[in-house]
Amino acid sequence: MSSNVTKQLTADVLVIGGGPAGAWAAWSAASKGAKVVLADKGYLGTSGATAPGGTNLLYLPPDQALRDQAVEHRLKGGGFLSEPSWTYRVLDQVYINLERIENWGYPFVRDENGTPMRGHLQGLEYMSLMRKVVLKAGVKVLDQSPALELLTDEHGVGGARGISRLDGKEWEVRANAVVIATGGCAFLSKGLGCNVLTGDGLLMAAELGADLSGMEFSRAYAPSAAFGTITRGRLLGWATYSDEEGNVLNSDGNRAGILQKYISEGKKVYAVLDKADTEEKRNILRHSHAVFFLPYDRSGIDPFTQRFPLTLRFEGTVRGTGGIRIVGEDCSTTVAGLYAAGDAASRERLMGGMSGGGAFNASWAICSGTWSGEAAAAHALRQERDADQRSLRAAGRYGIRQASDDSDSVNERTRSLSQAEQNELVKALQQEVSLSINYFRSVPGLQASLARLQPLWQSASARYAGSTIQQRLRSRELAAMAATARWMHTASLERKESRGMHALKEYPEQDPSQLHRIILSGIETINISHEPVPGSIKDRVIRSIG
Repeated sequence: MSSNVTKQLTADVLVIGGGPAGAWAAWSAASKGAKVVLADKGYLGTSGATAPGGTNLLYLPPDQALRDQAVEHRLKGGGFLSEPSWTYRVLDQVYINLERIENWGYPFVRDENGTPMRGHLQGLEYMSLMRKVVLKAGVKVLDQSPALELLTDEHGVGGARGISRLDGKEWEVRANAVVIATGGCAFLSKGLGCNVLTGDGLLMAAELGADLSGMEFSRAYAPSAAFGTITRGRLLGWATYSDEEGNVLNSDGNRAGILQKYISEGKKVYAVLDKADTEEKRNILRHSHAVFFLPYDRSGIDPFTQRFPLTLRFEGTVRGTGGIRIVGEDCSTTVAGLYAAGDAASRERLMGGMSGGGAFNASWAICSGTWSGEAAAAHALRQERDADQRSLRAAGRYGIRQASDDSDSVNERTRSLSQAEQNELVKALQQEVSLSINYFRSVPGLQASLARLQPLWQSASARYAGSTIQQRLRSRELAAMAATARWMHTASLERKESRGMHALKEYPEQDPSQLHRIILSGIETINISHEPVPGSIKDRVIRSIG
């Protein structure tokens, strides 16, 4: 690939990803005096899961009692795998950063006393503002420029290479520090903003030897209209669910597990927001969650009076807590110069084994972006030579090779896939993370899935990439999704208990002896180790059980 690079840049810090975590990392690094390049698979300000909607935040005033309560709630909800010190750090940092956002011009709604209500951000306004702030800080932004592989030498990471969708040219950024902020993996499930989230950063980091952690906490499926992509499911709390014949499914008010059960059995589920039974309630819902209603309005459906079909869209590690293992408070990884932020990073230290779409996740993106950017800048500025003086090599190994015109190594096993064949492989991978396998987890089911994933992984990873931009990008995405599915199922089989969002049929209870994190390393051969949670937390849990 190096002989084809037509755009070469040198920076102190390269940020890969343009969601909230990437934007904060870029601004933070630039604010510390670093020369920063940000490369985004989409367009910084509109791509990713945050920009299309709104997000709640873990935001509390500096009231110790309130914060203690939030920390305790998170510790229990996450299966006692989080660390209270990290929750306090996030509460402190997000308070500072939301003040910054307001000073930069974000129009927070104010209460009757004039106090800004900072617990919610409108995605498009938020990310449009972050783009302006990042550019003003002097960051060079490469839009529509997905990274395909990292650069490395014996000293650690040294930048990345990728391709521009805008002109088809290959780019290379050499940098002494890299922040992976590429988001999680949603397996092209068509959730709004999630189709750029295919696990690319996880694979790139693993190719350099970075560990992964918390991959078993990846069992999140979000509801949406069957004809839409918006997965903001909070408003479905106002809904009555029914089957195809009109029989009410949640007459007791409890909708937990209904969608998962019926859809996994191939049955249809319908909803109507009939609990919003006054015009005032309906207006409030429309005003507070305007994006939710777009697919209904476009389809000519009144969701308050007419039934509509539902589906579930897999959100994988996006609403999970697993990702690249971070080993320090600065979001550093096991690879020198490589940092992880947002959904690309493991969030276990903050969230344990339970996450969600906003609140903790959104606040984590802000804080981890800030910390990783600061640390990446400090690391890069400490180096005695610039990255363009290093003897760097490309680290990509899977789904990225290109056959030369005179290559005699192309055969049926290694030839590039057509677009139709790539689409079929996507479907096969999605089937292996479907509800029946990944939500209703069982030991035989996961073992059988891993056996089927092995040839899928071989097909995705060993073949040459195609010649078009889309073929090359999809080839890499296929390898990343196949690798992510294997990591998820491997970790799920290793955790022989049910904790947080992970549930295993044969082991329905928490096991106090498994109060540890599951660390994975390797790609073709996956190695497993355990990391105990800090002793003070473990002692506390044992006392509460005893």
